[in-house]
Amino acid sequence: MPSLSIHAGGLDLANPVLLAAGILGTTGASLCRAARAGAGGVVTKSVGSTPREGHPGPCIVAVQGGLLNAMGLPNPSYRHFQEEIDAGRRSGVPVIASIFGSSPAEFAQIARALQADAFELNLSCPHAEKYGSELGRYPDMVESVTGAVKAAADVPVWVKLTPNTADILELGLAAQRAGASAVVAINTLKAMAIDIETGYPILGNRFGGLSGPAIKPVAVRSVYDLASQLEIPVIGVGGISSWEDAVEMIMAGAKAVQVGTALQEGYGIFEKIALGLQNYLERKSMTLEDLCGLAWRMQH
Repeated sequence: MPSLSIHAGGLDLANPVLLAAGILGTTGASLCRAARAGAGGVVTKSVGSTPREGHPGPCIVAVQGGLLNAMGLPNPSYRHFQEEIDAGRRSGVPVIASIFGSSPAEFAQIARALQADAFELNLSCPHAEKYGSELGRYPDMVESVTGAVKAAADVPVWVKLTPNTADILELGLAAQRAGASAVVAINTLKAMAIDIETGYPILGNRFGGLSGPAIKPVAVRSVYDLASQLEIPVIGVGGISSWEDAVEMIMAGAKAVQVGTALQEGYGIFEKIALGLQNYLERKSMTLEDLCGLAWRMQH
């Protein structure tokens, strides 16, 4: 069978199917469970410098084509999270710590304090005031935050980009200039739902982030734009729920993919996608390297 092992974003991965930030990853046990189920690497829930309860409920609502969530970055703070990362690392797969802050200095402070295999900078959450995409939609801020974390940490730095921008490539280039090891594309699309009986927005925060199959075409286009222009790897995320979705994302240029909303199906999704991808490569007599970026290489 074709090998699924790959070096991406400064990490050696047994396979390119990873747990995305925010869905699970709140405990070491959930990170280990994802690893045992076949994830090639796991990304934690985003942690910041102070404990946050998040937004009032409802925080999640099912909509056509996916989920709307407005969790509001609930977390115990990085000071109470090293134990969970350590537990996850004992699973034998890389643990990427997702971190957020309101300034380059705050990001750097967290990165200095935590030990992980890599950091994923959450510069793209669309529903937390002063955090996420409120910083990450500005290329100069992406560059400053990435540079600060790069200087503070001696592990790979991944930058998760927002699709809620006029030009995602501009953001990717800023991350690359500052020394990022990879960019992750994309986070959720800013969206909302309204109860037609009452006229009230359904989410407690009014608006949130749309994830799931509905955003996959946006993610594929974003990965294609980034991978065809950047020199650093792109990790694709957004709406991946089958091996076919993973193949499409890798053809667009993703070195690896992350799975989030599709975990509604259960932990078996990792093995299902990895096995389907492996069977596809065998049938096509291809390697992962052959597949990566095929869609834009065909144009040249």
